Amino acid sequence: MSELILTSTKNSLIKEIRKLQRTKERRSQNLFLLEGTNLIEAACRWNYPLITVCYTPEWRDRHPQLRAEVDRKAQGIELVTSEVLESIATTVNPDGIVATAPKQESDIIPAHKLQLGLVFERLQDPGNLGTIIRTAVATAVDTIYLSRDSVDIDNPKVLRSSVGEWFRLPMVVSDNLPELVKMHQQQGVRVVATVLGASQSYWDLDLTRPTLILLGNEGAGLSADLVDLADQKVEIPLEGGVESLNVAIATALLLYEVRRQIKFA
Repeated sequence: MSELILTSTKNSLIKEIRKLQRTKERRSQNLFLLEGTNLIEAACRWNYPLITVCYTPEWRDRHPQLRAEVDRKAQGIELVTSEVLESIATTVNPDGIVATAPKQESDIIPAHKLQLGLVFERLQDPGNLGTIIRTAVATAVDTIYLSRDSVDIDNPKVLRSSVGEWFRLPMVVSDNLPELVKMHQQQGVRVVATVLGASQSYWDLDLTRPTLILLGNEGAGLSADLVDLADQKVEIPLEGGVESLNVAIATALLLYEVRRQIKFA
């Protein structure tokens, strides 16, 4: 008996999945795309729910153990041709598997007092956010907060750039970052803003105490409302006429200075 393989890119289910390439549709359907073996492995490892999984016969044969786990966890499985898979993927050369998953975006602030948190205002580049997530997991960040007008946390490039660490870090999307910052200050968390031209370098600051670090848009930096709330303002020293650093690199420098200070405290 021949197996049933979905061959038409005009299939109604495939059309709905393909729509998830667009931000508006991800929000409307309350779903997003997981593409590639690495992300599917990470989703299974961290028990993230899967709705519909599409994979090719070639992928199935290469990954029997992961296929069995996916088949147990997913609500629906579709065996598809390479052409169909390519039509729903956002990558140029997909490796044979794409899944839909439910959005679990939260605007609820964790109740516990954090040791180390990050706030991003109007962060726009998905590759930067994915890299930041990976670095944040590596440096024991408790939570990332983003303004509502930042890049979607479930943008496909964010997920790929995080290399699977996306599932491990709480992320909160907020309509009111100033109120969020004030709430943490009331809990005794010190708020540090990164500002060009600040009188103090980030390595001169005691970062061993509970700290919330504020970082801004790749081009415009932080708004005055957030800067004014900061308990401390710091800069990353730059030489050679360089005006600013990539926000993912700036974040990594700050986070590893935190880890260094804690280690040698």
